[in-house]
Amino acid sequence: MKTTIFTLANLLFLALQLSGYSQNVSLPASEKEGILLMREEEKLAHDVYTFLYEKWQLQPFSNISGSESRHFEAMGYLLETFELNDPAYPEAGKFKSRELAALYDSLVSRGSESLLAALEVGAYIEEVDILDLKELLAISSNDAISSVYSNLLRGSENHLRAFTRQLSWRDLEYVPKVLDQETYSAIVGAVNQSGNHGNCINAAPNSNNCKQQGGRQFRNRGNQSGCRNN
Repeated sequence: MKTTIFTLANLLFLALQLSGYSQNVSLPASEKEGILLMREEEKLAHDVYTFLYEKWQLQPFSNISGSESRHFEAMGYLLETFELNDPAYPEAGKFKSRELAALYDSLVSRGSESLLAALEVGAYIEEVDILDLKELLAISSNDAISSVYSNLLRGSENHLRAFTRQLSWRDLEYVPKVLDQETYSAIVGAVNQSGNHGNCINAAPNSNNCKQQGGRQFRNRGNQSGCRNN
């Protein structure tokens, strides 16, 4: 897997974008709902991958769960910036959204059946993230939010490639469950992309949400060493 390298230009780019926004900016309801959704979706991905790493001890699950914690932090900064209540619970596997709670239970059950099933679960989660991020980007009118979503999208596409590659190495061709075949083929056929992680910590040195809820909440769960996938 390709290691993403932070650059000063990337860090300054996001810092300048986010620092110009007042916490009193009014967002459409659809934008607010999107931020809340992605905050919990990133938590779901992290929690499932942490569970699957503990179950199967396959390093990509640990690597990608570390990436998902950074995605979670980025969404936490958007919550703080636009003064939205955080829907994420600190406990692993617990969600405010009933749909995500049920999905978590289903995914960990399926991923416990076999290593191949676990890798398919990973690919499915990334498909869902990609579809939701594309839809949210299509309706977003806020540059700061779009920038974070774009970085998360690059990360999710990298993760989808990582999981499908693991399946291919085990002689199983993944069939997309959410994305159409053309979109899926274009993603898995591309090379990994680097980004600035949409990382809120770089832009908000005094952000309690990022430092405590987004970072500390996840940082001690599982082994997050090794290569990173945006």
